[in-house]
Amino acid sequence: MENSWVFLALAGLVVLAFLCKITTSRRPVNRKLPPGPKPWPIIGNLNLLGPIPHQSFDLLSKKYGEVMLLKFGSRPVLVASSAEMAKQFLKIHDANFASRPLLAGGKYTSYNYCDMTWAPYGPYSRQAR
Repeated sequence: MENSWVFLALAGLVVLAFLCKITTSRRPVNRKLPPGPKPWPIIGNLNLLGPIPHQSFDLLSKKYGEVMLLKFGSRPVLVASSAEMAKQFLKIHDANFASRPLLAGGKYTSYNYCDMTWAPYGPYSRQAR
C-alpha cells in the first residue's frame, strides 16, 4: 500500500516536470533571431568574454557578423558591433529598445514604477525626463 502512494507521487512529479518543460520551452515559430554562439546552460556565453571584453566582442563579431545574440546568464543580449548597426538601434529603432525591464526593485522602491529611474518608456517617462 505504501509503495503505490510513492509510485503515484513520483509519477505525478514526472508528469508535472514534463508539462513545465513543454510550456516554458516553446518559442514562436516565426521568430528570427540573429546568429550567435551556442550558450551553456547556466552561464550562457559569459565564458567567451576574456579579461578585455571589447576585444572578445570584436573576435565574436568577425565570426557571427555585425549583429549577434549572446546570453549573459539567463538574459539574452543583442550586440551591435559596428557604427552602422549602432546607428540603426539608437537613432532609427530607438523606441523599440528604450524601455527598461520591469523588475521587482522598481515596483517596491518607486511606488509601482512611478520614478524616472524605473518608469517604462512612454508618455510618463518622457514627461519625467
